[in-house]
Amino acid sequence: MIKIYDSKLKEKVVFEPINPNEVRMYVCGPTVYDDSHLGHARSAIVFDLWRKLLREYGYKVIFAKNFTDIDDKIINKSLQTGLSVEVITQTYTQKYLEEMESLGVERANIEPKATQSLPSICAMIQILLDKGFAYKTQNGDVYLSVSKDAHYGSLSGRIAEAESVSRIQNNEQKHDVKDFTLWKSYKGVGDVGYESPFGKGRPGWHIECSAMIQEHLAVSGEYAIDIHGGGADLIFPHHENEVAQTRCAHGQALAKYWIHNGFVTINGEKMAKSLGNSFFIKDALKNYDGEILRFYLLSTHYRAGLNFAEEDLLASKKRLDRIYRLKKRLAQVQASHNAESQGVQDSFKKEFLGALSDDLNISKALSVLDELIANANEMLDKKQKNKIPQIQTNLTLVARVLGVGIKDSLEYFKLGVSEKRRAEIEALLAKRAEYKSVKDFQNADKIREDLRLEGIEIMDTPSGCEWEKI
Repeated sequence: MIKIYDSKLKEKVVFEPINPNEVRMYVCGPTVYDDSHLGHARSAIVFDLWRKLLREYGYKVIFAKNFTDIDDKIINKSLQTGLSVEVITQTYTQKYLEEMESLGVERANIEPKATQSLPSICAMIQILLDKGFAYKTQNGDVYLSVSKDAHYGSLSGRIAEAESVSRIQNNEQKHDVKDFTLWKSYKGVGDVGYESPFGKGRPGWHIECSAMIQEHLAVSGEYAIDIHGGGADLIFPHHENEVAQTRCAHGQALAKYWIHNGFVTINGEKMAKSLGNSFFIKDALKNYDGEILRFYLLSTHYRAGLNFAEEDLLASKKRLDRIYRLKKRLAQVQASHNAESQGVQDSFKKEFLGALSDDLNISKALSVLDELIANANEMLDKKQKNKIPQIQTNLTLVARVLGVGIKDSLEYFKLGVSEKRRAEIEALLAKRAEYKSVKDFQNADKIREDLRLEGIEIMDTPSGCEWEKI
């Protein structure tokens, strides 16, 4: 049984999909006009974890994440840089996908773009006009009439704020300050426009997601999809407006469950040393492997705020190190014992998945993982080699669900060392072996100490000399 904290109901509820064996999930993706930041990373990792957990419970997950590739910010970037909208959006879409791959985030099954969804967007706007929920102004803009939606505000509960925010963006041709844009008419030089039944122009931000969901995921019935997700900042007005559009156009609730992840904040003083005081994922990846960053970002409960601080990341890395220490030890034991052993049953899977199925209780799940590692090391200390298969099975489960512990253990402890330096270290170790063979321990020890000062630890093992970055 999986429990989800529903942002609309503001309580945990038992998850029951629309169709018994299938989950349809839509997550709002980036507006591709600049490099992605750590907030994008956290949201992507959170919903990647939800996807993996649902799949572990046997559900077929149909997952969609959109790209907003036409927007005021993109147009402004084009005017500032002289680059075309197409070049900007293609560049940052590709960067986003590459960074997500570095973080171990699986690509969505469906990745719709706004510019490729214009027919479905226009069709939905036309339905809203035909039903009287939308209207066109003299200058060619199209708005949704919020006053005609009796349930507006039911998701966020922020109807009063809607009026306050809308006054800032008010247009004298709107019927009500709360009304929001479905279609923006072409404003001439410096603008971007597409032909439509309403005249040349471009879609408003909110209508994109509603139309994409209708085109790619929606089923008939009370709800269009099972889960809609995104950052907490999207609840209002973006998701509130999505809900209104779908409700008015198709008489459906947009999603049965709403999931939102908390914000990422930053401690500028701490970040300045290693990450250039930046939110950008690309800067974080210069200093930390994507798997280390992933583990850190998922180690705080997804609904809580996360203050990015380097000392917390390093503490999280030590926890990840323990997984790889165990993997390394298992590999060494197996290398010296070829006989196959019989696995044993334990309660790890039940406890681990049970914690995650309680609205991704990551703290409890990681404490169960810590206990597994401690018990596994104790078993190996006692030479209980018959337990190795079950330990490996459990670590495979962790890798499959959390997306960590997937690297070769020897490679993990060399992360951050260039190929050139690795070759140089291997040459030094060969030289050290020569010194040891002629009992020149002084020079052999000097190589060890020089490497240690560099952050490289040497370990003499029965199978040979190994090294790690510490």
